[in-house]
Amino acid sequence: MQSNDIKNIVIVGGGTAGWMAAAALSKLLYADDINIRLIESEAIGTVGVGEATIPHILYFNRLLGLDENDFIRQTNATFKLGIEFVDWGKLGDSYIHPFGPYGFDMEGMHFHHLWLRQHKQGKAKPIDEFNLQILAAKAGKFMRDKPDMKGSPLSTIAYAFQFDAALYVKFLRNVAEKRGVIRKEGKITHASVNSDNGHVSSVHLENGEVISGDLFIDCSGFDGLLIEKTLKTGYDDWSHYLPCNSAVTRLSERLDDLPPYTRATAKTAGWQWRIPLQSRTGNGYVFSNQFISDEEALTTLNAGLDKAPTSDPRYLRFTTGIRKQVWNKNVVSLGLSAGFLEPLESTSIHLIQTAIARLMTNFPDKSFNQPDIDYYNARTRLEYEQIRDFLILHYKATTRDDSEFWRYCKDMAIPASLEQRIAIYKENARLYRHDNELFNHVSWFAVFHGQGIIPKAYNPIANQLPVYELDKRLEEIHKVTSKCLDHMPDHQSYLSRIIAES
Repeated sequence: MQSNDIKNIVIVGGGTAGWMAAAALSKLLYADDINIRLIESEAIGTVGVGEATIPHILYFNRLLGLDENDFIRQTNATFKLGIEFVDWGKLGDSYIHPFGPYGFDMEGMHFHHLWLRQHKQGKAKPIDEFNLQILAAKAGKFMRDKPDMKGSPLSTIAYAFQFDAALYVKFLRNVAEKRGVIRKEGKITHASVNSDNGHVSSVHLENGEVISGDLFIDCSGFDGLLIEKTLKTGYDDWSHYLPCNSAVTRLSERLDDLPPYTRATAKTAGWQWRIPLQSRTGNGYVFSNQFISDEEALTTLNAGLDKAPTSDPRYLRFTTGIRKQVWNKNVVSLGLSAGFLEPLESTSIHLIQTAIARLMTNFPDKSFNQPDIDYYNARTRLEYEQIRDFLILHYKATTRDDSEFWRYCKDMAIPASLEQRIAIYKENARLYRHDNELFNHVSWFAVFHGQGIIPKAYNPIANQLPVYELDKRLEEIHKVTSKCLDHMPDHQSYLSRIIAES
């Protein structure tokens, strides 16, 4: 009998999405008779704006069996404890969205309810002083977690990385090729489709070569060579919620003291990122060209650089949204081919990672069972929508009216799902996590509180704790957190020791 198993996998496009897929599939699909080929052209550049990550990347690197210190040395990486948001709620404001929790949850409640009770009594210390990641970020300190220190905030330090995406791609390519992935240099001109079932049967290169496959993974970027140009899947445009559609990027000199966090500064028509790496700094201005010209955007970007620029500016255009079907027939789209959510919360690489995991959970045979595909698409869309809502909150939760862009954001209609979250929080500070969504109550609280949305009340169960007991517990948590900060070395010296080990 002829096997119905997938034997030939073709990855169309390299970049971060393509080589993450190649590295993961070559690790997880270890049968000798499975062929994985990746087609890319050095003549086609990659977007390469996703240099900042969130803690989930640690799971991906561990899955691949990567040595973390070697990864840091090979990718020009620094550590990241969160994201600083400047001028979002109003001009002059600043807050950090941390990866780790505020205080400790108690009495079956999230910590912020207990803090809000004390805050409404007028005697609470600033909420940031109960979060080790925020204190460490501000102080320029870092260390990895110490799991053996049970009960200490040092035992659960959550962190991610800031790295050079091009070097990460090179690193992953080396891993994938060692495990048997075949890279094919070439530019694809078109694809052939099976007339019986509409599946992609092969892709054609400029040199005349034809490469056939059973499963195609489209990592060709915004154009979606297979998912859109070939299969005409369609795209849901979310730019009415996330109006930025452009970016201008450039590199600048290395910062003197490397901060363990990414910075996002709200500007007249969007926001500017700063990502500090070991040898340079990544910068970009994400903006709406309906409210500002390319030339004005570049002027704004240059004015916001901390150090002298070291590269020419590069412009990008995009439309936020998602494919109507991220998986269509025998084509699975990854990365920018699947959709785009601006890099405000560093989710681009995470979405590639979860898509790969979801593909492995629903890995097909040649029959491509439609219920599996439908489930994959539904879960992917839900994930995108949940992250979309979190990003919209940053724009909507503002009092800024100093530009046409911010007046639009403040007054724009938002999804009903986000309206409900805001309404619930404003009343009693309740925060829910649905379907194991990416951003938990800590993240939502950080943005709500950081951008000036003050709830009328808090969970009434918090009132059951006697005042003296509440005060005592919060004071103890504050002391412990401060002591933990004293125990941490500075980020630069911690990083230097890792680099020196090579």
